[in-house]
Amino acid sequence: MISIFFIVFAFFILFFVNKMTNSLCLQKDIPEERQPKVFRTINVLVTILLLSSYVETLFT
Repeated sequence: MISIFFIVFAFFILFFVNKMTNSLCLQKDIPEERQPKVFRTINVLVTILLLSSYVETLFT
């Protein structure tokens, strides 16, 4: 049960983080060629954070 809730929660978090990243790229006028790197970096870091919190929740 907690797994399903956490997966849905993770999708919402990733969606809103990507929305905020897009707003950041537009506001700071980040060039088009650098934007994929910014998105990739932020998505990898948020995914690591979500996975570590899932593992912590699973084993406590």
